Amino acid sequence: MRAVIFDLDGTLVDSEPNYLEAERRLLAGYGISFDEVAKREYIGRGTRDVLEAIRTRYGLAADVETLGAVKNRLYLEIAGRGTPVFPEMRRLLDLLAGARYRLALASGSSAEAVQAVLAITGLGDSFAVAVSADEVALGKPAPDVFLEAARRLGVAPGRCVVLEDSQHGVEAARRARMRCIAIPYLIDPPLAGGFEHADLLFRAGMAAFTAEAAFEWIEALAD
Repeated sequence: MRAVIFDLDGTLVDSEPNYLEAERRLLAGYGISFDEVAKREYIGRGTRDVLEAIRTRYGLAADVETLGAVKNRLYLEIAGRGTPVFPEMRRLLDLLAGARYRLALASGSSAEAVQAVLAITGLGDSFAVAVSADEVALGKPAPDVFLEAARRLGVAPGRCVVLEDSQHGVEAARRARMRCIAIPYLIDPPLAGGFEHADLLFRAGMAAFTAEAAFEWIEALAD
């Protein structure tokens, strides 16, 4: 394995509460109540896919571009107040950089949101490339964003490891023919069945994840 590709939201940074608040405010403008329970089914999907689904579900007249512009503005405002990096993920980045792995980011978020969060967290220099779902034809669970990240890195997909927090991301990694470490963001039982396709699964999510365990597993693949 020569490259490691990180999902952003829910994997590298704890940004899902920020997205929930942005979507709650967006839909409140249409008189719709949106809460954590309603949000669950959309975690891990690309921003455009989420808005398409929400638009259909609630019968909104506004087009996806309009909804996306408002949601993005709200999210950037909220994210600017604080987007925490999971400490073990920061530690893993350091370990991988020290071992000279190529690192990439592949996110379902908008390109503007990705760049803003990288700047806010100071993680921008950690990645050789960063790919948004805006830049590919299809979002997760399609493999497009991971394949584009591998292409930009110049590394074959079979030599990449993906870190993901959602079953949609795990499926995207599987379809890209990449190994996958899954750290579920939603751990309430029963765990979504898609996580069983992960090559390494931390069933209890971030509470069970350690940088050393993930790094040793990746190193074993490289041997």
